[in-house]
Order: sequence, then C-alpha cells, then structure tokens
Amino acid sequence: MSTWILTLTCTDRVGIVAGVTGFLAERDGFILDSQQYADLETGRFFLRLVFQAGGPRFPDGETLRTAFAPIAAQLALDWSLTPGDARPRMVVAVSKGSHCLADLLHRRASNALAAEIVAVVSNHDALRGLAEWHGVPFHHLPVSEANRPEQEAAILALMAEARADYLVLARYMQVLSPALTAALAGRCINIHHSFLPGFKGAQPYHRAHARGVKLIGATAHFVTSDLDEGPILEQAVERVDHRATVDDLIRIGRDIEAQVLARAVHAVGEHRVFLNQGKTVVFQ
Repeated sequence: MSTWILTLTCTDRVGIVAGVTGFLAERDGFILDSQQYADLETGRFFLRLVFQAGGPRFPDGETLRTAFAPIAAQLALDWSLTPGDARPRMVVAVSKGSHCLADLLHRRASNALAAEIVAVVSNHDALRGLAEWHGVPFHHLPVSEANRPEQEAAILALMAEARADYLVLARYMQVLSPALTAALAGRCINIHHSFLPGFKGAQPYHRAHARGVKLIGATAHFVTSDLDEGPILEQAVERVDHRATVDDLIRIGRDIEAQVLARAVHAVGEHRVFLNQGKTVVFQ
C-alpha cells in the first residue's frame, strides 16, 4: 500500500498536532510513524508523519494537498507532502578520492539509499570508470581560479538538466564560491574529515596527529559560505591512540567518512532533516 510523508515546521503554538492528525482522521489517513520536536529556544515546531490509506474516504495525493492547504495557511506551516517511495535526485561531486563515491554507488545499487544519484561531476577524470561501471553519467569539469565561475555555472546547468534536488560533495576538494553556496542553500551536503568544529579546513588528520588526539571523526553538514561552519547533519568518531600515524588516521577516517556521508544522504532522502537556524533537527 502506498505511503505518504508529511513534513512541516512552523512557529510553535497550541493545536498544531490536533489540526494535522484530525485532518488525516477525517479522511481515513492511517498514521504509521510520527515524530515531533518543539524547540523551546527558537520557538519552532517540527513534525514528520508517515501515513497511508486506512479507509474508503482516503483521497488521491492532489486532492489531499488541495484540502490541506487551508489548514497549512491557518497554522502558517512550511510544509511538504511527498510519496513515500519518491527519492530526491542528487548529483555527486568528487575529486580523486573514491571511498565516499564508491560507498554511495554501492548503496544505490543495493537499494539501500533513499536517494537517486543521477550524475557524478569531477574536476579530475580519475573516477570516470567507477561511475560509468554503475551506469551513472560522469562529467569532467576541470576547475582553476581562472575558470571557476564558468565551471560552477556548468555544475548548476548540469543539476538543472538532471532535475537534481541536491549536490553532494563526496570529498570534492574545492571550496565553493559564495555565489554557488547561495544558489544551493540548504541543498548542498559536504563530508568533512574531522569532528567539527575541531580542525576545520585542510589537512585535519595531520593537525589532529600533531595534537595527539584520542578520537578522530567525520562530519556531514550543509554547505554555507562560512567554510565548514554549515548546519551539521551527522557525525561519528573512532578511538585511536599514540601509536596511530597520520596514514593510520587517514585510513581509519575514510571508513568513518563514507558511513557518515551515507547516513546524512539517507536522512535527507527520507525527509528526516529540518533546518533550524544554524542547526538541524534530524528525526530517527
């Protein structure tokens, strides 16, 4: 039976849940999963509902959207209603490192990723074979300071042509321009090989090794114009000790990076992520 996902956020007030669930009950909507969060600091409310038809009064999707619109307007909701099997379309940007891309493509092939990878773009040609082996179009777009505006415009054009919802930076070793980050606000996911906010920028494993850290990690976050400062989506850590060399940290870190990025992409694909000012709400 087909499912639907309703997500919404709004200024918190009395009656939001009652209004939404009452609306569904009147139309034989059967709720399968419900998660909500009221942020007392920001005054925002967040809700994710998964539901399906529970009786003969359940309408089609378009009728459901049209009927819900007045309630959404009354409660001032920022909302979306999506078929449960709909997967966001994503372009993955890479440089030469293959571990994150290979993991995402494997999960895609195994039907274990709630996203459709529609293209791979890279400033190098090294991973063309990997992408094309998985049947994903590969686009080589070299970049330098001289041609960066044109190269980034080509990325946006590629996303538009592929009808992509998100750009995923899977160890794409380039800093995006403010113009591109603004164009992709809330739609660009990055994996950083550090447990942010520590060791931002380049060579975090080298700097972590120099500090003798006992935990290393990785952070997936939305990209903003402030380098490695965007809202955090997912993180993980691994314990290390004094014997670990820089190469050991890099080797261990690659596994963490791939897992963290995949979890972030999957959460976004399942509509479990909400922006909350400089942070995120991520339902489990």
